[in-house]
Amino acid sequence: MKKLGFLLVVVMVFMTALISPRTAVAAEGQAGEITVLVDGLKMDFDVAPVIQNDRVMLPFRKIAEDVNVEVNWDAGFRKIVGSNGKVAVTMFVDNKYAWIGFEKVELDASPVIIEDRTLIPARFFTEAFGCEVDWNPDTRMVKISSPAKIMQVTGFYALGDQQSSSWTDLFATPYPGTGIGNTGMINKLALGWYSLDENGSLLTRSTTGWQRPDSWEKVVDAAEQYNLDTEMVVHITDGEGRLVRFLSNPEAVKIAVESIAKEAVLYNGVNLDFEGLGWNENNEQLQQTRASFNNFATLLVQELKRNNRQLILTLHAPNSAYLGYDYATLGKVADYIIIMAYDYGSKPEPAGMIRQAVEMAKASVPASKLLLGISVVGENPDSLQTITGIAKKYNLGGIALWRLGLLNSDKWKALGETVTKSSL
Repeated sequence: MKKLGFLLVVVMVFMTALISPRTAVAAEGQAGEITVLVDGLKMDFDVAPVIQNDRVMLPFRKIAEDVNVEVNWDAGFRKIVGSNGKVAVTMFVDNKYAWIGFEKVELDASPVIIEDRTLIPARFFTEAFGCEVDWNPDTRMVKISSPAKIMQVTGFYALGDQQSSSWTDLFATPYPGTGIGNTGMINKLALGWYSLDENGSLLTRSTTGWQRPDSWEKVVDAAEQYNLDTEMVVHITDGEGRLVRFLSNPEAVKIAVESIAKEAVLYNGVNLDFEGLGWNENNEQLQQTRASFNNFATLLVQELKRNNRQLILTLHAPNSAYLGYDYATLGKVADYIIIMAYDYGSKPEPAGMIRQAVEMAKASVPASKLLLGISVVGENPDSLQTITGIAKKYNLGGIALWRLGLLNSDKWKALGETVTKSSL
């Protein structure tokens, strides 16, 4: 019996020695699934996060990608280097020391390799690049908020009422007074003041409610005072096929192009918001609709460039029901495209649908040319941060807010924590 007992002890010691550090780490993290959110977006992993020395460990390449950090793996030295152009972090597998630039730092948990994936301490790595990290041990959830990103921010300015005034929302004071207000969050004003009839005549009052206020010059002057660029928005919908008929009429197109280009000298650019194209059309009709809109945008941009004016297109998302927009061609014609990634049915808008819209648009248009449109009325502060997080994740040129007058102080605060306007 003594020999048998001794043999059992030997076997147990031998089996314990066979358990590698990676197996021990994995076992420590199996108390429940760890959920990781970056800017409100759930991360998916091919190797699950684990806990080592009370620190959450994440696959380094995946987390780096989601916070826009470039990484390099040196297999020979088992070295990880992450850099965002301003900060560089260096770590080594199974080494408790890391470097932020030239500063040596002792880690609570060393990088490890599990199932051929290198896992790194999430808090140390992300905080080194300015992220905020919150770990809830009860829900086993990690929330990572990346630092505010510099990008273009367009605010749609339209007529409102006493409660939803674009002027008051922007300048934080009733018309006609001005103040810094929220101007520090906006680069451009997209002024929703124009429409067209089927004959191509430019309208300052339309049946859809788009109209230019009598005091429109004061809005333009105030924008210039606070260094905001302005865009004249030309809005028309395809109700009863009127937009398709207009685009198919060469004479009407000619009149519209000349009228818009003439008016555009009062602004920094033109924003075409032609809505409803391609609804329920067969393939031949759809191709014709796309070609007609491509032609209009091409003719207009030729005229606008004569006076150094930009063309911005506000388009239904490529995963919407309106398929009359040739993103690949329009991306070459326009200076920017605003993706209307909303009106999917539920509120707040489903993040998965927004991501899909961005991925589809980005497949044919450079990310720097894309602005993510946000319908702020159906969003809350948390969902706004998630949507802007999508714009950050995919390195888009910016965001566009529909519309000024519908944001409250909490929503402005949420935007300010995730986005910093670029200098034009």
